[in-house]
Amino acid sequence: MAWNSFATPLIGKGVRWASRTLHHGGSAFPGKIVETIDPTFLARTLAQLPLGVVLVSGTNGKTTTTRMVASMLSDLGLKVFTNPTGSNFTRGVVSALLQTVSLAGRLDADIAVLELDEAYAVHFVHQVRPRYSLLLNVMRDQLDRFGEIDNTARLLGKAAAATDGTVVLNREDPRIARLARLAPAGTGVRYFGLSDDLKRFFPSDDDMATTVSVEGETSAASPSVAGSSASAGSEAALPADVTLTAVGDHAATFLMDGDEHHTDVRLEGVYNLYNAAAALAVVRAVRRDAIARTPSVAGASAGTPVSDFRARLRRFAQAKDDDLIAAVSRVTPAFGRGEVIDVNGSPTELLLVKNPMGFRLSLASFPPEGADTMIVINDEYADGRDMSWLWDVDFTSLRETGVAQVSGVRAWDMALRLGYDQVPVGAVDTDIDAALAAFVARNPGTRKHIYCTYTAMLKVRAALGRIAHVADAGVGK
Repeated sequence: MAWNSFATPLIGKGVRWASRTLHHGGSAFPGKIVETIDPTFLARTLAQLPLGVVLVSGTNGKTTTTRMVASMLSDLGLKVFTNPTGSNFTRGVVSALLQTVSLAGRLDADIAVLELDEAYAVHFVHQVRPRYSLLLNVMRDQLDRFGEIDNTARLLGKAAAATDGTVVLNREDPRIARLARLAPAGTGVRYFGLSDDLKRFFPSDDDMATTVSVEGETSAASPSVAGSSASAGSEAALPADVTLTAVGDHAATFLMDGDEHHTDVRLEGVYNLYNAAAALAVVRAVRRDAIARTPSVAGASAGTPVSDFRARLRRFAQAKDDDLIAAVSRVTPAFGRGEVIDVNGSPTELLLVKNPMGFRLSLASFPPEGADTMIVINDEYADGRDMSWLWDVDFTSLRETGVAQVSGVRAWDMALRLGYDQVPVGAVDTDIDAALAAFVARNPGTRKHIYCTYTAMLKVRAALGRIAHVADAGVGK
């Protein structure tokens, strides 16, 4: 233990307060300081958790899926620690811990659900072995950091190899499904998947040449994923613990243990329905272990005294699949991921985009008719410096309505890209604050879609927070 470990929470909380007060944000900066002065803080603090850590990683869907898992576990009775801001480097996790731990360093939680960047997941598992890993997908993303997707898969393989409880994998992504072979002896492997008729909604990176279907479209004329790597090969025959079998407008059907469960959901976008299948699969894995740890659940007398933790564990172990489905239905969007903010009577949706498939799925899930569209593109480190991926996005669905406003550091690059797809652009302004003010002032009462990269989303959200009510997500306003 570091000589100054007892002072770490106090120092970290002080840095966090100063950062938020003086710099209006800084969700990861306190963690960077604490990692420097007390490198064992992360492992030492998370070691207190009786149910261990759920690690969530992959290219698309990490933040929303982490929110789903954490929300469901909490809804079903457990005390959950998570990193809710999407700051998914190890220092972001440390910063979130500083907000939660007592001055004595105590973490009052049963389990942690942590989103980790694909590269930083490797750093994390060198310090903390996760009890569960949920690995979602690999897509071309931040090429300047990760290179091609086989390298991203290798990074996620390190997380699978370090997991000592259960690894939950995407059956339909062949690179993810193959990580099962890296799971240590004694570590369970579970899968989530899609019914055959839904695979066209969720093409893999290898299917980039195909067109993404619009949410809810079921016409026989719809394009299918011909020759899809997701639907070919031995991975498709793997048994899925949870299968998404139907999607609709804020509705989904899941197959578990031979029974179909239909539910309405509050989440936005067809892609989040598949993320919900992933979340259900990992929550079922945690519940399975909880049942094994509470063999007396069925037979214990009502008057038997139990600890608070034991009582919570027992309640969670008794949850049925219908309870899990009900918990899914109550999850709300993570900040900036389909989050809706009312701005002067206009429902304004923030839609994070950071790679070709994520952008294409967002465009498919949020039809532009009846809405004003804005696109904000930055190229800071957290976004990835290489913006060439924008040329792999099909923007033709925006031809009829056009894009009212383009902004961000790479606004002119984005405008040029839209021009090649013959999409009309109303205005271009690299100043995000000025562009946003002009955008939200037009057509009061009209729904607005704002597609933005990560750092652009933070700036847009902060700017909206100065003119409308925006929930505090711990990133400042």
